Amino acid sequence: MTKNEFNLQLNNHSISLQSFALNFTKDIEDANDLVQDTMLKAVTYYGKFKEGTNLKGWLFTIMKNTFINNYRRLVKTNALITKSDDISSANLHYSATKNASESKFIIGDINKALANLQPEYYVPFVKYFEGYKYHEIAEMLEIPIGTVKTRIHVARQILKKYLKTYSKDILGTEMV
Repeated sequence: MTKNEFNLQLNNHSISLQSFALNFTKDIEDANDLVQDTMLKAVTYYGKFKEGTNLKGWLFTIMKNTFINNYRRLVKTNALITKSDDISSANLHYSATKNASESKFIIGDINKALANLQPEYYVPFVKYFEGYKYHEIAEMLEIPIGTVKTRIHVARQILKKYLKTYSKDILGTEMV
C-alpha cells in the first residue's frame, strides 16, 4: 500500500474515529484534538502498519493508547500543580520569598566573599571547586600538596565567616 492509499483510507475512517473519540472525551474540542493526534501518529508510524490487517482496529488502538497516556499525564500534572484561587498563606509565603532574586543576592554575596580572598587562597580554592584534585593543583601552582590542602581549608574558613548569614539552609540544617 502506498502512502497516498494509506492516507485516503485514513481519511475514510475519520468519522468513526471522531465518534470513538467523543466516547472517551465527552467534549467535541477534546475529541477533535484526540482524532488529530491519532491521525498524526498513524501517518508518522505508517511504516509499522502491516498491509492486510485491520486499519480501523489499528487506529482505534492508537487512539485508546493516546487517550490513556494523555489522561495519565494530566493526572500527574494536576497532582503537582495547585489549581486553586485560594492560595494558602504557607504557599504564598514560600512563593514570595523563594525566587530568582534571592538567588541573585546569594550569588552576589558569594562572589563578594570570593573577591575578598587573597590570591594564594583564592586560586587553590577555585581550582578545587572546579574539580581538580589536590595533587593536580599542587603541580599547577608548584607548591607542596600539604600547602594546597591548608590554603583550601583556610579559604573555606574565611568564606564561612563572610557567609555566616547563610549558615542554615531551607531545611534548618547547618551547612558545611
